[in-house]
Parts: sequence; C-alpha cells; structure tokens
Amino acid sequence: MSYITTKNQYITVAGNQIAYRELGKGKSKLPLVMLVHLAATLDNWDPKLLDLLAEKEHVIVLDLPGVGASQGKVAPTIPGMAEQAHAIIKALGHTKINLLGLSMGGFIAQEIVRLDSQMVNRLILAGTGPRGGVEVDKVTGKTFRYMLKAGLERVDPKRYIFYNHDKAGRLEAEKVLGRMGERKAEYADKDMNVPGFLTQLKAIKRWGRDPQEDMAFITQPTLIVNGDKDMQVPTENSYIMHEKIKNSQLIIYPNAGHGSIFQNAEEFSNELIAFLEETNV
Repeated sequence: MSYITTKNQYITVAGNQIAYRELGKGKSKLPLVMLVHLAATLDNWDPKLLDLLAEKEHVIVLDLPGVGASQGKVAPTIPGMAEQAHAIIKALGHTKINLLGLSMGGFIAQEIVRLDSQMVNRLILAGTGPRGGVEVDKVTGKTFRYMLKAGLERVDPKRYIFYNHDKAGRLEAEKVLGRMGERKAEYADKDMNVPGFLTQLKAIKRWGRDPQEDMAFITQPTLIVNGDKDMQVPTENSYIMHEKIKNSQLIIYPNAGHGSIFQNAEEFSNELIAFLEETNV
C-alpha cells in the first residue's frame, strides 16, 4: 500500500486518542519509528521515502498529543515530548525499536534515548542537532522569516525551510511538495493548530538554550544525515554530533539542505536500510 493512501489509525494513550500510520508491517523484526519536524503532521512525510523504506521495514509514524488528529496538548518541553512518544510506542506494543528523528523529531529522539536507552536499537538523526547546538535557539526567528518570505511569494514555507534558495532548490522542493500534495482529502490528517505550533517553537528555543553536553548517553549505533547547506539547523551540528557520538556514521548530501532525506529519497532509503540491517536484532 502506498503511503499516499494510508489512512490514520488510532490508539488511546493516557486518555487521548493518538493518530498514527503503519506501513510494511511484518517486513522487519523491529519497527522503524519516525518522528517528524516542527509544525508537521502525518501528511508531511514524503510518500516516496516512506514507500521505499516500507519495502524492507515496518514503518510507524505518529502524531504526538496536540498535533494533527491526536488529542491532548503539545508538551511544553522537548523531554516532555519524548515522554509522550515513549508512552505511545509502548502502548503500540513495542519495547525495542529503531528510531529516526527529523529536525525537531531528532531533538525528541535524543531525549527518548536519554529516557530509555534500552528501547532504542539503532538511532537515525536527520537534519537535526544536539541540545544547546549551533543556532538551535534561533529556529523560531528563522521559521517566521522563511514563512514571511514564502507568504509574499505564495509558496509553501517548506520551500525555504527545507531546500536551497536557488533555482535547483526550487525544483527539488516542487518535486517533494508535489508528491505530498497528491494525498486526497479522505486520506488526510488534520492540520497543525497554531497554539500547538507556538508551543513547539518555545520548546525548541528552550532546548536550544540548555547547556551543551558530551552526548555520552547515546551508545547505540547512530546514523547522522544532513545536507551540506542546512539553513534551519546548521550542518555544523551534524559534524559536532558525529564527533561526540562514538558509534556514529555521517552522511552529508551535496547541494541539499534541511530536507536532504526527502530530496535524496532513493539514496537515503538504501543507506538507511543497509544501516538497519547491519546488526538488526
């Protein structure tokens, strides 16, 4: 089944109805849980990437409380969001997973490892950075600046947040956003609400201002991925994490930005599947 026609499923966690989607169930021993970026719902995953991954992997994506069709409130801190995600994963019946976090999802993924290292077999950090990382506390200002620029040009803000600002970047953005735009209303999630979005921004700013650390708590094999020109969470953060996380691999895609894993869907899916299959338990 293609991700573009995969509907929401629901599970009740802590009294709230939580939306999630699954692809490729039974394809891998461990599920690959994927946590999405700021202001995003289940509809903001590139369907091409998820379909490619689901050929070999059991993929689970979810809306945290207060996001999309999930009930409840957005947690005011990144560790609080990690606690929510951890509870949802356990409620879905999983005690051991592979975990991918994109941008803000990468912040949350790090905090899940801190909370319950035994749950995470392999970790993938895409377009993200460490706590107190370079310009992480500036994401709020950048987001509003790019939203304004996109509004003036009447294009999706992700055009400028996720892709290079040149002509090649525009073409890459149009490809990915075009794929996402193929989803019909009967398969759609609910939109992100403004109060939840603002709460996420505050949580990111707080996490970005928290003290830096040695990241020694991350001991599992880790794949760090970014484009060579991430303007939202600077690429420098990927090099810093690679240096601090002992058991890590680093992939930097050329001529790509914050959305490198979507822009390079075929190459990244192959790299990720190979990484997960190295010593999959």
